[in-house]
Amino acid sequence: MPAQHDIAAERELWDTYAESVFKPEAESSFCWTQYADHGPGPELLGEPASVLEIGCGTGRALAHLAERGIKATGVDLSPVMVGRIRERWEETGPRFECAEGLAFLADHHDSYDAIYSIFGAAWFTDPAKLFPLVAQRLNPGGVFAFSHPPAIPGAYGPQGMYKGGFAGPALFTYRYSYTPRRWQNLLHRSGFHEAEARILDAPKAGHIGTLIVRAKR
Repeated sequence: MPAQHDIAAERELWDTYAESVFKPEAESSFCWTQYADHGPGPELLGEPASVLEIGCGTGRALAHLAERGIKATGVDLSPVMVGRIRERWEETGPRFECAEGLAFLADHHDSYDAIYSIFGAAWFTDPAKLFPLVAQRLNPGGVFAFSHPPAIPGAYGPQGMYKGGFAGPALFTYRYSYTPRRWQNLLHRSGFHEAEARILDAPKAGHIGTLIVRAKR
């Protein structure tokens, strides 16, 4: 049975998340992994003149790119988060839109040199629906890159996730987990002619690594 996404309920979940993680004093930064100062930086995107971040969260990565003169757009499902990051990064220059990622890609016809997701929409959206839309919105030669934790061995496909434990309102969403090879195959099927997926080890042995995926149209 396919995952049954309830966008209104998921928006409530991400609004709650925004309340817990947004820190107005945080500075701009760009990191693909869950460990500070570990792993590659924005060079994975190439040298884009324009970028779109899907599931932009706190906006710190997008602000980092905007500070370097890149035309930067971010989309996030949470109106709470978008309201706060618009205010926080107003002088930096990114454009933030509040929308569900699939709907935004389908309804807006702008194209970008790079589209990316850091522990964002590429982790929480059905790739069979997301990847073809991303390919349509990339300029020729454009880069699509994303990162999130690797799959737990044997646990593949959509994985249900409750918000903040197992008590309280039943707010939940789905994460999508596959092997690196499976991610590459999904990208090739969606029109990407180059795709590489790898797991970057954590800075400390035995800790959770990071799946990093990069593809070109």
